[in-house]
Amino acid sequence: MRSLADGRSARYARLVPALIAALALGACGIVGGGSGPTGHLVAAHVSAPGPQGDYPVIVGDPYTVAGTSYAPEDVLNYDQVGYLAADSTGGGGVTGSHHTLPLPSYVEVTSLETGRTILVRLERRGPMNSNELLALSPGALAQLDAGVGTPVRVRRVNPPEEQRALLRAGAPAEPRMDTPMSLVEVLKRKLPGQATPPVRSAATEPAVPSVPPPPVTAAVAATARSTGAVPAPLLPPLESGGAAPVDVAAAAPAFAPASRPTPSDGAFVVQAAAFSTADRAERAARTLEGEVTQSGRYFRVRTGPFATRGEAEASLAKVRAAGYTDARILTNG
Repeated sequence: MRSLADGRSARYARLVPALIAALALGACGIVGGGSGPTGHLVAAHVSAPGPQGDYPVIVGDPYTVAGTSYAPEDVLNYDQVGYLAADSTGGGGVTGSHHTLPLPSYVEVTSLETGRTILVRLERRGPMNSNELLALSPGALAQLDAGVGTPVRVRRVNPPEEQRALLRAGAPAEPRMDTPMSLVEVLKRKLPGQATPPVRSAATEPAVPSVPPPPVTAAVAATARSTGAVPAPLLPPLESGGAAPVDVAAAAPAFAPASRPTPSDGAFVVQAAAFSTADRAERAARTLEGEVTQSGRYFRVRTGPFATRGEAEASLAKVRAAGYTDARILTNG
């Protein structure tokens, strides 16, 4: 008959290898010690399938790169602007390296050149050869249509699990709604090294001398009438041997704005997204079976119109399931 001591010894014999393996796995995310680029957490694990692949979330110890010290911390409302670096270790996945945010975590990255915004999974510390705000994998740079030195906005977000799963699997998530260029211009003023533009006022603005328009001779007026370059009735009358100045505003033909199409019957529409380019809007419209309308410099993708709010809500659910999580219902008109 086995003694109690023998049973305990057998349990310890089974636990020790498991404990050693767990410690070795935890050490895989740590390299060395100290404050240099080799003394910090370098990567997050992605081995577990499903939502558990985002755990554990690791912060890591302070470290220094190129004379700048970084103290990683778990900041939920992180929102900063800066410049991009490249991270070749990310391959074709849409991933990135960040100096302080937890690993893994998810951020929206907006190009401050185009307004294009994508979702990125942060998996590594860095960049380790510069103090730039963020380093992106080749796959992420391609989706953002950006390169080294591109100014960007980085904002931490909490995306739905289906989008997390795509990024964990190495596939890109659907691009987010483009950031309006009016906001992009404001964000660009906050970039490191950007000087605040001086405030102009009537007192400081130099006076612009008024330059009279050139005279129009009878020969020029006759040529204009014959070629149709300027409508004859809009030319001022000329006296023989003299010249009269032309009122440019009065002579210009009136601009007739293009008529907007009359909306179809229906009280509600679903606005999926707004894009800065027509081709991207057309691609999204084909996917969602919607329509593209232009509003200023932007192209809006909408579905509908719908006679009832219930029909609009059904379409809204499909649009959001396609990845356009900021879609909303508007009244048609």
